[in-house]
Amino acid sequence: MDLITLPGVFRPISDSQMLADAVGREPIRPGSRSLDLCTGSGIVAIAAAQAGCDATAVDVSRRALATTALNARRNGQRVHVRRGHLFEPVADRRFHLITSNPPYVPSPTDDLPRHGRSRAWVAGRDGRTVIDEICAEAAAHLLPGGVVMVVHSSLCDEEATIARLRASGLVDACVTERDRGPLGPLMREQQALGTIPSDVDEEDVVIIRATAPGTAARKR
Repeated sequence: MDLITLPGVFRPISDSQMLADAVGREPIRPGSRSLDLCTGSGIVAIAAAQAGCDATAVDVSRRALATTALNARRNGQRVHVRRGHLFEPVADRRFHLITSNPPYVPSPTDDLPRHGRSRAWVAGRDGRTVIDEICAEAAAHLLPGGVVMVVHSSLCDEEATIARLRASGLVDACVTERDRGPLGPLMREQQALGTIPSDVDEEDVVIIRATAPGTAARKR
């Protein structure tokens, strides 16, 4: 995929590529509706469009959405961009596929930044502020048989994500991808601040997938 990032937009790293690759392996029907939350560069939304989806991308950052639109054109795809917080811009819509690589880096306080690149990673003391909101609301925005896939670090408690998705009414919630490696620079930065225990050297980046009950809806 041919990608650029405008100034102020977080460049996609391995976790975004991991999710984009997972989207490419999904059995997606042409014309299925997809939603990518916290889209950033748009890499995952574009992967959904390449797989045949009518793709929508949401972000709070105007520059991220401009980057997504530009990258979609560079790759010969169409992605609808919507600015706002998570599901707010698509409040009345349901999708066959919801994806997100949300902010998940633990931080010293629960206050989330309102401006700047750090919005792409700062996620409260336990790294779950945005993840928990997605888990709570995804089911209401999935069509029957629809799928949600969320990527985050094992440091953010993958079992909590699975439990929250199940509690929302979704089924078959489980880890479908796992990649173990050393802490990245953002996690190391927080470790230096005492947010992450000093004896932690590695983390797993995981994709958690869950499904809405029922049979996948056909395009109308």
